[in-house]
Amino acid sequence: MSEKVNVILALPVAGELQERIASVDARLAVKALSRAQRRVYRDGRPLWAGYPEPPVPEDESEEEAKARLQVILAEAEVILSNPVVPDSIVERAPRLKWLQLTSAGVDRLLNSPVVQSHVAVTTASGIHAVPISEYVIGAMLAFAKGFPRSVRSQLENRWSPYWPEELEGKTAGILGIGAIGSRVAELAHALGMRVLAMRRSVNERQRGEGPVDELLPPSELPYLLAESDYVVVAVPLTRESRHMIGEEQLRLMKRTAVIVNIARGAVIDEAALTRALKEGWIAGAALDVFEQEPLPAESELWRLENVLLTPHISGGTPRYMDRAVDLFCDNLRRYLAGQPLLNIVDPGRGY
Repeated sequence: MSEKVNVILALPVAGELQERIASVDARLAVKALSRAQRRVYRDGRPLWAGYPEPPVPEDESEEEAKARLQVILAEAEVILSNPVVPDSIVERAPRLKWLQLTSAGVDRLLNSPVVQSHVAVTTASGIHAVPISEYVIGAMLAFAKGFPRSVRSQLENRWSPYWPEELEGKTAGILGIGAIGSRVAELAHALGMRVLAMRRSVNERQRGEGPVDELLPPSELPYLLAESDYVVVAVPLTRESRHMIGEEQLRLMKRTAVIVNIARGAVIDEAALTRALKEGWIAGAALDVFEQEPLPAESELWRLENVLLTPHISGGTPRYMDRAVDLFCDNLRRYLAGQPLLNIVDPGRGY
């Protein structure tokens, strides 16, 4: 591969990080889209769902952006993008060979022509392990120590003592033991918790390794739910995992148990979960993701005292793009060397 490789950055990337990408190899021709071009590329959709974009002066007119973007995409071989990818990208970028996403989940793109095309699609799986695992442990500690209850008392100027719980000796059940689930297992084990983990590729219950006490196949989900004090949902959203936690599964959990969802909202049947929280089938839920985002104002989840609710921020960190670019650079080296790329999406599996 001796010709120039045109790399397009279709989301905001700091100048220092652009230089890091360009320095991977002299054959790379790195082009960052302007703000107006990025919006045209996304067909006007927001960069991140639920996050308003700051009003800043346009750097070029929409007509200019469309004309320039057409020329840029015509030569693009590699694109770095968030999951907001236009359905027409394969036609608009006929030379495109590889699309690198900055997200771990690809559920928004599974029905997109690009995933079904000749274009290799890779995700940023693995870069979220540290912030999300910290979020999970933080959520567990919040419920164990009664922090939401204390915050309400503080706002009401009310002194209301209670007996908090400990995490040591409790059981954490982790649905999905990828990069995030593995990191959660390490932290939970360090706190003295028993760790159960479910993995799709496992066929029978077996003794775990490292921080995992028992490794379970999907058929053992009822066992995991019944045993766990904290259930952590960390599976990708696929046809098989949609609503994998519904009324039947919630009723298997302990009444004292808490469920933590950092995966995708649709993995849990939200209506069934709301009822479970209202009627006391389970003790609480920490939810960072929802079936509809932003969560509608009329949702009952906003008003339930046994819910810790955050706006899809568990993977957020000031180091996010640093890690995403490091992964991209690693994959760029592999691409230029003709080696297998990391985190290639398998449309059949859904991730």
